[in-house]
Amino acid sequence: MIHVYLDDFRKCPQGFVFARSAEECKLLIDVEAIDILSLDYDLGWGQPTGYEVVRHLIQTGNYPRRIYLHTSSAPGKQQMHHALSEHVPEDVQLFGGPMPQRLLDEVAEASRR
Repeated sequence: MIHVYLDDFRKCPQGFVFARSAEECKLLIDVEAIDILSLDYDLGWGQPTGYEVVRHLIQTGNYPRRIYLHTSSAPGKQQMHHALSEHVPEDVQLFGGPMPQRLLDEVAEASRR
């Protein structure tokens, strides 16, 4: 399983596959099994947002094990969290904020092995 980090601006954490656009992220969702998915909302002027990825998850039913919302957009975070909380299966963990440092450290350490 892979870990995916969707963002157009922030640095990708070690051990994650970097998706810089909603389209890249949707492609990864379609072809890879994903453990952790961390979503940004704003992905550049005039570009589809992280909500497009959320809609894709809901439409395909192809969910990762854990979803984090690291966006700084409060309205975007609320929109994504609301939609996901209505649809995610019980075995999917949904977090309304960024990944804790402990988890980032664990993923980085595992990627070095």
